[in-house]
Formats: sequence, C-alpha cells, structure tokens
Amino acid sequence: MQIAWFVLVGTVLIVMAFTNHLVKRLPMSPAIVYLGVGALIGPLGVRMLNVSPLDSMAWLEVLTEVAVLVTLFTVGLRLRVPFSLSGWAVPLRLATVGMVITTAGIASVGWLLFDLPWPALLLLGAILSPTDPVLASEVQVRHPDDRDGLRFALTAEGGINDGAAFPVVMLALGLMGLHDIGDMGWRWLTMDVAWAVVSGVGLGWLCGLVVGRSVHALRQRGSPLEAEEFLTCGVIALVYGAALLIHAYGFLAVFAAGGALARTERSLRADKTAKPDGAHSSRLIHFSAQTENLAEVAIVLVIGASLTSVAWTWQTLAFALLVMLVVRPLSVLATVPSHLMAWPQRRLLAWFGIRGVGSVYYLAYAVNHGVDGSTARTLTNAVMIAICVSIVAHGISATPLMGHYMKKRKREPGT
Repeated sequence: MQIAWFVLVGTVLIVMAFTNHLVKRLPMSPAIVYLGVGALIGPLGVRMLNVSPLDSMAWLEVLTEVAVLVTLFTVGLRLRVPFSLSGWAVPLRLATVGMVITTAGIASVGWLLFDLPWPALLLLGAILSPTDPVLASEVQVRHPDDRDGLRFALTAEGGINDGAAFPVVMLALGLMGLHDIGDMGWRWLTMDVAWAVVSGVGLGWLCGLVVGRSVHALRQRGSPLEAEEFLTCGVIALVYGAALLIHAYGFLAVFAAGGALARTERSLRADKTAKPDGAHSSRLIHFSAQTENLAEVAIVLVIGASLTSVAWTWQTLAFALLVMLVVRPLSVLATVPSHLMAWPQRRLLAWFGIRGVGSVYYLAYAVNHGVDGSTARTLTNAVMIAICVSIVAHGISATPLMGHYMKKRKREPGT
C-alpha cells in the first residue's frame, strides 16, 4: 500500500499544481475534489488504494497531528486582531461554552442512535466538537488585514477549539479507565485542564515573541531572513516538543506561537525605526499555507479512499445530519447573542460548523490509547461519516453563501 500511496499522492499533487487555477474557479471547496479523487482511487473506483481507518490509526494519528500543527500555526499568524475580551468575545464563547454545549449535544444524539456507554458518548462529543475551517477555505480570513467579523470568528474558533477539545478527550478516556484522572477527577482538573492549558498558551506566546523579536533584530542589522520554511518548521517543532516535555497542550502552544509572531510583527511595523520589519510573517503565512494544503490533500484522499470501510447505516447518516443541522446551530444561537453579531452573520456561523482534520486526529488518538472493539468501530463509523458529510455539504455551500454574504457586505455603508 505504501508504494501506491506515494505514487497516487505524487500524481495528485502534480495535477493540482497544473490545474489549481481551474479548481479555484469551481463553485465548491477543493476538499470535495480531493474526496472524489480518493473515492475513485479507492474501492469505489480503480481499487488502487484500500484504506481501513481502524487498521491505519497509528500512521493516521501522526499524519493528522502534523496537519493540525501546521494549520494552527498558520491560523495564529493570520489573526491580526489584537487580543481583548470584547474583540475576541465570539470565538472565545464558541470555543468554551459553545464547545460544552456541542459536546453535550453530540453525546445526546449519539445516545439516541448508538449503543454506547456514556463515557464513550462523551468521547464521541469531544472528538467531533472541534471545527475545521481549513476544509472550506472560503470561510477563513483571506489575508492578515481581513477584519470581517464572520471570517474572524470562524477562523479563530477553529484555532482555539482544536486544542481546547483535549481536556474533554482526556476526561472521557479517564472515565473509560484509559487515563489517570485521579480521585474525584482532581488530577484531571489540575493537570489536564489548568496546567496543560495555561502553560501551553504561555509557552507558545513566549516562544513566538522571542522568535519574532529575534527576526526583527536580525533585519535591523541588515541581514535578511532567507529561510522562512526553516523558521516555520523549527518554531512548530520546538514549541510542540517543549509543550509535550512540560505536559502542556501542544496544539494550544503552537496556535499561541503563531499569534505571538503576528502580534510582534504588528507592533514592530508600528515602530518608526529606520528599517521596520514587516515582511517576515507574510512569507511565513505563504509557506505555512502551502504546507497546510499538502496535508489537506493527503488526509482527504485517505477519507475518500476509506468510504467503503465504514458502515453507512441510517443511524450514522442521521447522526451526521443532526450534528450539522441541529447541534451546531443550537450551540451558536445559545452562545452568541444578537448584540455581538448580526443575524445574517449568526446564521452563517451556525451553518459552518465544519468537521475535519482535528476530529480524525482525536479519533486516532483515542483508538491508539486503548479504545477498541465495538466501541472503536462505532466511533470510527460515526466520526468518518460526519466528516465526509460535512466536507460535501459545506464544500458545496461555502462558495455561493460566502459570495452572497460578501456582496451584501460591500453594499452596506462603512464596510
């Protein structure tokens, strides 16, 4: 399978390089194209690649781990809105209270449709609670100076909740006897929540500031930075490794590092020195985005090639639809009040609860840490089908909905 994988991924990447301008003109997300190619090269088509998610969790965890790290760093770089409780109110609400509501809602839907113990239902909710705007790039912020409230909320939410899901995953694994949460959950509360979150964000922010100021100092001496790709990979690897070393959440640390780099650039650009540093993060964003796209291609191809390895029952389809059409809208409406966001934006925010790479990672992480048997099969079927349905539904609707939204925004005064 490895030989077929390398040949197919290489072929797809070369074809995409030559036809990327055509794909961008399609009224759909590129992820749908990758999903279709994966289905065609899998058992539904020429049968060149047959992927069973349950049998591939070891390398799926590594692949999705790298993809999430690159994505979070890139998202952090793109977000230039200065941090404040008021400016970040919507994504912070969605990534905290909204995630709790989403997790509970998904677990409740799972209870209605699947024969799972309640800790496994909690795990299912935690796995599918993170959103992933990468798989429908039309909803992301388009450039570092993009201040659109909807795009910012969706992008920042995806950056925060990809790491914020970890405490609930660890709690669910602990309740299943697969992780030590201590008596009455004290170890989970102190180490898996308080320490891992605070130290992860603090470590990442500190590293991002140090790297950003070091780059600025280098340029002030007249020495250009010519290896942005080394800096990107180096910061991600260093921050993630250091976070794991101190038992912090590496996803949050990498996201914070990207945000700190962006903040450093913004503050230094405002500095009226002879040689202001204002170029490094734009090139970092470009390289990170390209790496992000490579990971997206590989993972969505796997999802497409595994479509026949999961159980497409009425329960799994109903579960996917209820998560998308009921749980996500209710969590947004309950979390984001009208004074924070106008109804047209809230409506789109409620629809674009995209599931993707982060959920695959958490699924693989859970299975690799001891979830097995019928529970693992049920979780895999539910998660993979929910992601597939999300890719198709959101990928088809993203371009026309966002196009209509942006045209309406342009007609509004003051926008």
